Amino acid sequence: MAIAGPGGVDEAIAAGLDLDGSPLPAAMLELYNEVMALEAQRARSGVRKSMRNRIVRTGAKHLDQASLDARLQAAGWEGLKAREIAFFYG
Repeated sequence: MAIAGPGGVDEAIAAGLDLDGSPLPAAMLELYNEVMALEAQRARSGVRKSMRNRIVRTGAKHLDQASLDARLQAAGWEGLKAREIAFFYG
């Protein structure tokens, strides 16, 4: 199964398949779906905060610390927090 883009993993989960084409265990799918249903009910604190969180979480995989920090600030968000640096770059 070829997976690409932000929705690729969601598509694989919906199909019940791992990236190698093997079926995902039913217990794993059940727990995942239960937790995602709970998450869907959680009140949100704001779109900008959610956007920043996603950028930090994903950006840390693709950008060095200084670049991500500078780009966050240039876009109008606060730079990387010490705990984010420790978690993603430590």
